[in-house]
Amino acid sequence: MFFLLFILWIIFNGKVTLEIVLFGLVICSWLYWFMCKHMGYHTKKEKSILRNMHLYIKYFFILTLEIVKANIAVIRIILSPKNEFEPVIVKFKTDLKTDIGKVFLANSITLTPGTYTIQLEDDEYLIHALDKPFGDDLNESVFAKEIRELEGRS
Repeated sequence: MFFLLFILWIIFNGKVTLEIVLFGLVICSWLYWFMCKHMGYHTKKEKSILRNMHLYIKYFFILTLEIVKANIAVIRIILSPKNEFEPVIVKFKTDLKTDIGKVFLANSITLTPGTYTIQLEDDEYLIHALDKPFGDDLNESVFAKEIRELEGRS
């Protein structure tokens, strides 16, 4: 994490001078210490994330593919001459264990066109779907399956 912070420091500064590098080392060291001391960050988490990086990359590509597919479905609905779609509010419970996994699922649903996460409370989601098929089986969606796999490996 320290190296990521330092690389971001250099990129955001736009140039590399001795003063920027030294100041960046001090700031990034302090920020890393603060994260470990006060925000519950541990190097074990960092190692776990690095060990499972291939799963995060896989999730990113799945999310991107699902966004493209949902865009096409929404475009079909919009351009359809019938204009027959049925907006619904879907409520479902999830079996995801971690809070971060639940938030990942809520954000993935919201990022996908045609669905919007209205509320996430404990294990229960309230989702608005542009059309009824968009709201079917959200708990068994590809997102939920991938997040379960990530939770199992963490």
